[in-house]
Amino acid sequence: MNAQQAAWRARTLPPVERLPGGLVSVPVPIPNNPLRYTLSYLIPGDDGLVVVDPGWDSETGWQALTDGLAEAGATAADVTGVVLTHVHPDHHGLTARLRDASGAWVAMHPAERAQLRRDRDTEPSRALGDWMRTLHVPDAEIDRLLGAFGKAVDLHFAPLADADVMLGDGDLVPLAGRRLRAVWTPGHTPGHLCLLEPDAQVLLTGDHVLPRISPNIGLQLSGEDPLGRYLESLEKVSAYDECEALPGHEYRFHGIAARAAELDRHHRERCREIVSVVDRLGAATIWEVASELTWSRPWAEIGPMLVGAVAETAAHIELLVRAGELEWKGGGPQVVTGALCRS
Repeated sequence: MNAQQAAWRARTLPPVERLPGGLVSVPVPIPNNPLRYTLSYLIPGDDGLVVVDPGWDSETGWQALTDGLAEAGATAADVTGVVLTHVHPDHHGLTARLRDASGAWVAMHPAERAQLRRDRDTEPSRALGDWMRTLHVPDAEIDRLLGAFGKAVDLHFAPLADADVMLGDGDLVPLAGRRLRAVWTPGHTPGHLCLLEPDAQVLLTGDHVLPRISPNIGLQLSGEDPLGRYLESLEKVSAYDECEALPGHEYRFHGIAARAAELDRHHRERCREIVSVVDRLGAATIWEVASELTWSRPWAEIGPMLVGAVAETAAHIELLVRAGELEWKGGGPQVVTGALCRS
């Protein structure tokens, strides 16, 4: 058991840790969140260092990040670049502050930048409410959830630092002395990236593959087929099984291929459960299907995480519709029925 795993089990903050190839992991706290912290990574090069996923924007988080830099023998001024695995605020929140303190460039996948710009053009509460209505979440539940989220909705959609550098699949991060390569793994978000450092034999997996929990793969405001893309991306990262996984949360681990296979099985079992529920109900909204599924706690006790549960259900249904296992009644993503024919 490594130090990160021991800390996770003890429900304490893990230490700043030196990793293979000179990388350094820095836990950056997420206030009032069961994930507890984001694992930020410092990657030194010949002319400075890159920070991967600086973490949630808070004074506690900034202190943790700068303390981690100090333990690595650096300051914010030594940071030449920031790379984002994805633009969720628990990964991207401190980027603007770090950029302002260092003059660093900011890099992400083009699809993340597009999502970032779409979020800036929305009124957060209205966009989330309208989206939940397309999934047939009852109005009373929408009002309750938006009330429970409060300022969290605005924080999630708050303007975040824009990108200077675009990283496509297979591109090298512009850090002299390193062969740090972007691996595009859409699913959790459209432009999610993993980062391969072959000399250190590590793969920074962001939220794509975590050691213990399944990342949220939900039908997003932009639509598309996130679960289908995610399953393809799981197969893609299985090719790096010789690497140690350095995730964005929890703890580092070996066995990427086995964990990817486990996550694949989880989602395919969920698909089978959804088909069974729809067969029993005959025709149902996404909300009704979600309420009949097996969750880690009773449906009535899910609380604010209900939004993620419904989004995940919608993503699974979208995959099943594309596979011909289910069909939309009336041609729209509202009421789902069993397909007319199944093999």
